[in-house]
This record gives sequence, C-alpha cells and structure tokens, in this order.
Amino acid sequence: MLQNALRSVLGEKTVLMAAGRTDTGVHAKQMFAHFDTNTVIDSTDLSYRMNAMLPKTIVVKRFFKVAPTAHARFDAKYRSYEYHIHLEQNPFLLDTTWQIYNRNINVELMNEAAAILLKHIDFKAFSKQNTSVKTHDCTVTRAEWIQKKNQLIFYITANRFLRNMVRAIVGTLLEVGEGKISIASFENIIISQNRSNAGLSVPASGLFLAEVGY
Repeated sequence: MLQNALRSVLGEKTVLMAAGRTDTGVHAKQMFAHFDTNTVIDSTDLSYRMNAMLPKTIVVKRFFKVAPTAHARFDAKYRSYEYHIHLEQNPFLLDTTWQIYNRNINVELMNEAAAILLKHIDFKAFSKQNTSVKTHDCTVTRAEWIQKKNQLIFYITANRFLRNMVRAIVGTLLEVGEGKISIASFENIIISQNRSNAGLSVPASGLFLAEVGY
C-alpha cells in the first residue's frame, strides 16, 4: 500500500524496503523505509501528497536523504517494542491494548524473570516454529515491566527479534506473574530452546514497535 502510493506520487517504479515487518494487528509508533529515486524530492510536499493517498491508519512523517549504501533493515542497531496491557475493561482501548482483569499479577516477579532475558542469547523457545532463520540469537538490552494505575507496559529492546518473540515472552512472563511457573522454570524454558515449553502468544493488539535505532 505504501509502496503503491509512493510509485503513484513519484511516477516511477520505486521499490520500498522497510526496517522490518510485524504480525497482522501489531502497531508501529515508528518505522523507517528506504528507496532509490532519480526524482528531486521536496520532503514537505511529498509527505502531504502521500498522506492524501494513504488511509488514516498510516501517516508519513517525513523524507530525508541518506547515503547510497544505507539500508533501513540491515543498518538498524536496535529495535524497541512495547506491550500494553489494561487491567480493566475499556471499550476505547480495545484495538491498542490487551485487556485482562480479575487476575492477580505479581509485577515484581515478572521483572525478576524479565531480567534473565539479558543473560541469554538463543531465544528459539520464543520463536514461531518452522521459520527460515539462520540463527535464533538476539541480544536483549532491556526487558522491564512498568505499571501505572491500571496500565501495565512491557518494554523490550534488542538488536533483532524473532517472529512472534515478544508476544511469546509476554505470555510466558505473565505465567510467572500469576504463579503458574517459577523464575527458575522460566530460565529453563529459555535453555530448552523448545517453543512448546513456553507460554501462549498474547494478542497482537497490545504490541507496538516503538523505536528503530541507527
């Protein structure tokens, strides 16, 4: 959709390369993409024309020049995600949170378990099965839960992520928070490299790609 709009505005067959992809239903607060063009671009004008063509659910912020060798996906140093949980029913937040209620959740325990993620590299246990990846290694530099009243947000940053990884981690950490599995068991799940040992993947509606860093 974005590529088609760009081609229409520029009047040339442009190939758009995004910084990554997300599952259906996942949101993005920030996303980058690169393309090559021979057209002289006015960033403000092009942004305006693109947004006039795109649905209201997609907004182009701006265009800027980068080096000819720059790559939106492979040059990214880190990506940050947020998972939003609302601890009560709210019809206005159905599309942007996962709403759970009447459940006792120990956030302190979940943070203790989340810290273990920084000690490991292989996250096959949280990866969608039967995906063609060369490695399941990821370097996690932040994994933290923060609660503000009825809002519970999980923040995680890594150099790369596997398919379904964040949603599976959140689902497993919630089992720790509800006392269904111990912190030691959480680490054993990571070590097992077996997806069937981990918890369920939480709904896509609460997940946000928050930042891509270069």
